[in-house]
Amino acid sequence: MFAPLVILLRSQFGKREFNQMRGKVIALHSKVITTVCNWFGVDRTERQNLIRLARDNGKRLGFLA
Repeated sequence: MFAPLVILLRSQFGKREFNQMRGKVIALHSKVITTVCNWFGVDRTERQNLIRLARDNGKRLGFLA
């Protein structure tokens, strides 16, 4: 779904800069998940599963194209 947009952005920024930006966004998203899990008292294992689920959803939607 989002793969064409990701490919366009990668071509605009360049592969290296795009990967750096993507890494920062992924790290920020993981921090948000961790903060929410800490706020609700979710244990570490479930938090890791949620982060993996976010990764898998990103692959399916084409964010990791």
